[in-house]
Amino acid sequence: MNLVIQGAGAQVEDASALAALSRARSVEQLGDCAWRLTDASGSDEVATYCERRSLDWAYVPAGRMFADLGLLAMDMDSTLITIECIDEIGGMLGIKSEIAAITERAMRGEIDYAESLKRRVALLQGLDVEALDRVYREKLELSPGAERLVKQAQDLGIRTLLVSGGFTFFTERLKDRLRLDYTLSNVLEVEGGKLTGCVTGSIVDASAKAARLVELAGTLGLRKDQTLAIGDGANDVPMMAEAGVSVAYHAKPVVRAKATHALNHSGLDGVLHLFE
Repeated sequence: MNLVIQGAGAQVEDASALAALSRARSVEQLGDCAWRLTDASGSDEVATYCERRSLDWAYVPAGRMFADLGLLAMDMDSTLITIECIDEIGGMLGIKSEIAAITERAMRGEIDYAESLKRRVALLQGLDVEALDRVYREKLELSPGAERLVKQAQDLGIRTLLVSGGFTFFTERLKDRLRLDYTLSNVLEVEGGKLTGCVTGSIVDASAKAARLVELAGTLGLRKDQTLAIGDGANDVPMMAEAGVSVAYHAKPVVRAKATHALNHSGLDGVLHLFE
C-alpha cells in the first residue's frame, strides 16, 4: 500500500517524517502540498502525526488509476459547493439559523432527511423566487479544487453525476456551468412567483441518491470498482456505500467512519491524489 499525505500546510519535512514512521520505500511529490509514500506500513503514529499537523492521510492501493473510473458522483451542498443552499435561502427571510439547525441535525443523521427537508421547505413559504437567484449569484461558491476535479474527469471521459437533496434551481445551473452529465435533486413548488413551502414529486433522499448511482452505473455498463462517490452528510452514506471508492469531504464523523477515505483539510482536487 502507498500512503498519501496532503493538506494546505503540508511540507516536505512532513513527508520525510512520515516516510520514517511508515518505513516507506520512497517519497514522490504529487503537488505543492501532497506526497505519495510508496510501500508504506501501517502505523498508529501516522494518524497521530497527521492529526497534530492538520494533514489528510490515506493508505491507497498501488496501481489504482483515476483513468479507470467511469462515473464520478458528487453531493452538492457543502461538497461541490461551499454552502448549504437551503440555509442561505432561509437567510433571505431572516431565519437562516433556524433552518441551519435542522440541516445540521439531518447531516449528522439525527433526524430523517425527508422529514427534515419538509420542515425546512415549509419555513420558506411565501418567499419570492427571485431570492433563489440572489443566493446563486451572491452566496454560492465552488469548493476549492472542484473545477480541477471535474475537468480531469471530463478529460478522461469519466461521466459526472451531481446528486443532491437540494434543489433543481441550483443543480441545473451548476450542470450548465461545469458541463456535468447528469443531475438529480428536488423541485421546489412555485405559485405566482413565490415558494409554496412544498416540493413537487418524490423527495431525493439517501435511498434515492444511492439508487441513482446504481441505476446509472448499470446503464453505463460499469463495475462497482469503476465508480467514485463524494459526500459530506449522513444522507450521502448509502450512495457512498454503493461506490467502489468513497470520499468523505469535510464531512460529519458518521460519514468519515463509513468512507473509504476522508479529506478534512484538502480541496476537492485532493481526490485525484488518492489515485495514480
